[in-house]
Amino acid sequence: MYSVTKRIEFCYGHRLLDYDGVCKHPHGHNAIAEIEVRTTALDERDMVCDFSDIKRVVKDWVDRELDHKMILRRDDPLVEPLRVLGEPVYLVDSNPTVECLAQLIHQQAKASGLPVVRVTVWETPSSYATYSEPSPDVVAKASASTAIGSD
Repeated sequence: MYSVTKRIEFCYGHRLLDYDGVCKHPHGHNAIAEIEVRTTALDERDMVCDFSDIKRVVKDWVDRELDHKMILRRDDPLVEPLRVLGEPVYLVDSNPTVECLAQLIHQQAKASGLPVVRVTVWETPSSYATYSEPSPDVVAKASASTAIGSD
């Protein structure tokens, strides 16, 4: 098994609704996203993939959609005032936690055809979240235990 990881830096603002901590207030982060791509065989260039491919696919999307934007939950009361002011906003269905951003970037990378296995987003130098899809055997075990307990 081979893997490569590309780091991408971006800045964003957010706040968390229904949260009783300082992150309930609008604030910003200088984030680093690590995108790991994995394969069992190297391509014709003897690579998992070119780092520039990850950059082109993922960094271009992050720069266009997330970088220097307020990432807010769709029902956040700040959405409309910020839009009226012409401020850039990116909306998500759940609280824009670092876990949410890791999953969002993973989904974008996968939808673009990259064999992504893991995305880690560092919100601060000491705090990060990772998203990876569960392996098929974990999904099968979860489905089996749900079926057993559903009587």
